[in-house]
Amino acid sequence: MHKNKDLYEFLLIKARDFTEEWYKGLDKSDPKGVYASTDEKVIANVKKQNYEFHEHFIELFKTDRDKFSFEFDKWIHKIASDQQHLDTPIHFVIREFMRTREQYLEAVHEFAEKYPEKVKAGQLDQWHLIIVKVIDSVILKFTEETYHYSTYQLKAQQEMINELSSPVISLTRVTALLPLVGDIDTARAKMIIENTLNQCAVRNVEHLCIDLSGVVMIDTMVAQQIFQLISALKLIGVKTTLSGIRPEIASTAVQLGLSFKDVEIETNLAKALASKIQYR
Repeated sequence: MHKNKDLYEFLLIKARDFTEEWYKGLDKSDPKGVYASTDEKVIANVKKQNYEFHEHFIELFKTDRDKFSFEFDKWIHKIASDQQHLDTPIHFVIREFMRTREQYLEAVHEFAEKYPEKVKAGQLDQWHLIIVKVIDSVILKFTEETYHYSTYQLKAQQEMINELSSPVISLTRVTALLPLVGDIDTARAKMIIENTLNQCAVRNVEHLCIDLSGVVMIDTMVAQQIFQLISALKLIGVKTTLSGIRPEIASTAVQLGLSFKDVEIETNLAKALASKIQYR
């Protein structure tokens, strides 16, 4: 009942005006986000994206619902993964969807007043309801897509940070250094193990110095995983030297019953490099 060719054509004619009116009414006082940009290219792109919204939304009054949803979902995904929108506070974006909803509610009223003969009984209420429902659905899908994409980006960034914060540094052809810095939680410890084993295998490392002097805190689980790393390195033929072990780390290891029997220990990194690592 919401389909109406006359309303569709009426809205299509107004689409450009919708975009210009929308942009003119933007609150640009907050410097955060895409809407406050003064860059002409950014402004042009924002207007283009807004006009694309109208092109898709107006199809609601002409196209079958399945086709409409499929095409509109593609637009939502594109905007939700757009970096400039990701950098825009989510409540700003939702506010603009709500302003756009008002544009359509006012437009169908205008259509009904100008062409009452083209509006069936109860049809205006149906249009109001479908506009509200669809815009609400768009807001929900947009926030879901933004959340998923932001989570993916955050995970990728965290993995990169973990890799950069646990680098295996080649010292000679067969010796390398793993300097650990900062807090190490269980997730990071797992990443360190995977990254270190891979790097040692790729670089044909025979002797690795693991320096813990920059580690701020370490719990029992992490201490255990560091020793698991040493055991795993031993299995692939890599000897290890531990340096910079703090008293609390040593205490934790002893309480866990972790053996230092097959591990070379030095009090600090300088001594480890000078006396334990064989440069070749």
